[in-house]
Amino acid sequence: MMLKIKLVKSLNGRLKKHIATAESLGLRRIGQVTVQPDNDQTRGKIAKIGYLLEVTEVE
Repeated sequence: MMLKIKLVKSLNGRLKKHIATAESLGLRRIGQVTVQPDNDQTRGKIAKIGYLLEVTEVE
């Protein structure tokens, strides 16, 4: 199972840790989309910055 992750809110003014987490997912600009594996590490990152993201499951 894979997760499609889209950055929907700006990283401007966010905590440095949150910006680093978004960049570790491959997200730098609003509207950017990445596909990541559905595992504990990815779920933890999503839990940390979920308020900035839109997440859907892809098979």
